[in-house]
Amino acid sequence: MKKYLLGSGSLVFAAALFMACDAGEENGETEEASGDATGDEEVEDEDDAGEEATSANGEAFDIGVVQYADHPSLDAATDGFKDALDDAGLDITYDDQNPNGDMNVLQTIADTFIGNDVDLIFANATPAAQIMSSSTADIPILFTSVTDPEGAQLVDSLDSPGGNVTGTMDLHPDAISQTVELMSEEFDIETIGMIYNAGEQNSEYQVSIAEETADELGMSVQTATVQTSADVQSATESLIGNIDAIYIITDNEVVSGLDAVIGVAESEGLPLFVGELDSVEAGGLAGFGFSYYDIGYKTGEMAADVLVNGEDPATLSVEFPPELELVFNEGAAERMGLDWDEEWETIADNIINE
Repeated sequence: MKKYLLGSGSLVFAAALFMACDAGEENGETEEASGDATGDEEVEDEDDAGEEATSANGEAFDIGVVQYADHPSLDAATDGFKDALDDAGLDITYDDQNPNGDMNVLQTIADTFIGNDVDLIFANATPAAQIMSSSTADIPILFTSVTDPEGAQLVDSLDSPGGNVTGTMDLHPDAISQTVELMSEEFDIETIGMIYNAGEQNSEYQVSIAEETADELGMSVQTATVQTSADVQSATESLIGNIDAIYIITDNEVVSGLDAVIGVAESEGLPLFVGELDSVEAGGLAGFGFSYYDIGYKTGEMAADVLVNGEDPATLSVEFPPELELVFNEGAAERMGLDWDEEWETIADNIINE
């Protein structure tokens, strides 16, 4: 909270004038006294302004942090957000919350942030951003790891959000279409199996893009839905026998249960394509992705602009992720029983062996 100092120039002026009149000084002397007082007032005002500026520069802020679930990509985004604010030299107190995918807990977290009158809310993932947005139109909300901000009704448009919410997306415009094209061109995949949480708007949106691209390429998509990460293994197994590959998008529940998908892919000899680089490192065969730390960091820079420079989220455009990178995991290919193709080395930006 800013502290403002009251200027004492007017009191000095009144005292000087009273003393001059009481002593019976000449009119010129009175004017001189008045002039001296005015000069003192200007000095005092300058001192007050300097103290105000110092107070504003040293102001501490309270930020509510809500990360929808635990998995490496979201963790990295939160780290990036905090590092950006630290690099900006801001004094921040964080209230870190994680509902572990529970929407009821998310609402409780929102109510707590509002009750504590935090200066800003950082919402990591679409469900978290949606609950925060529906709960307050006053507190600035900066999101990341959101796939479709317009479809999730978080912003009016990407260029002009129009409310108290803005941030960074975790979907590059070409990521899904390029992944489906990779399956077709390099692996001759005909039927793709996708597992996702139908309760997540971002997942519905990604699946629709995959289905549209697959249809254009003469491929098909078979889907299985989950409600929690505990459902992931059985949902994946339900697709076996009807698919040629598995494609896991950036669905929070499924990525939280990614180990189960990897286990099925390895035991069934199915190539597993993923939507984020952390999932490639965890055991996916290949994926187009980017650094979630980077999009979190960008969101932190935007938050600093809001807190320090008074930027309005309504006019801060939503940011896209950086340029895509195609990464292959050679170790995963071996565990899935795939013969390594040297062609993959020519098209990959990076190859790891995890």
